[in-house]
Amino acid sequence: MMLSIDTISAEELDVYVGRQDAIIIDLRDVEEYEISHLKTAINIPYREIQKCRRLPKGKLLVLYCSRGSSSLFAARELMKMGYRVKSVVGGIRCYKGSNLYFSNGHSKIKKWINKMLEDVRRIVPHFVLSQSYQLTLTSFN
Repeated sequence: MMLSIDTISAEELDVYVGRQDAIIIDLRDVEEYEISHLKTAINIPYREIQKCRRLPKGKLLVLYCSRGSSSLFAARELMKMGYRVKSVVGGIRCYKGSNLYFSNGHSKIKKWINKMLEDVRRIVPHFVLSQSYQLTLTSFN
């Protein structure tokens, strides 16, 4: 039996944040979830996907992982269990919306970087730094 998995783009994730008829599930490891995750998302690591059996079958499960592959495998398993699911293509790495939550640890890192930038400006006054910068946290498996 071939199962067709519904997929959505990362840009479509915001549509499901806060919806009563959907549960957003972050399949990444706990450590990655604690650094940042989509607001209202619950964390069920991929290796513990069987815990989803406790979730109500009347809700749509929206699954995301880091890059999109684990969410596809999980979607297939959950569909076999009778759940309605959607998998995010490309994972959370492709998400650019405003509903991303960052932990306090991330805020501390940003403060540390800002302090370092101030020190560089003081030491090298003619050095021009961009007013904006992007911090990308990468975890290695």
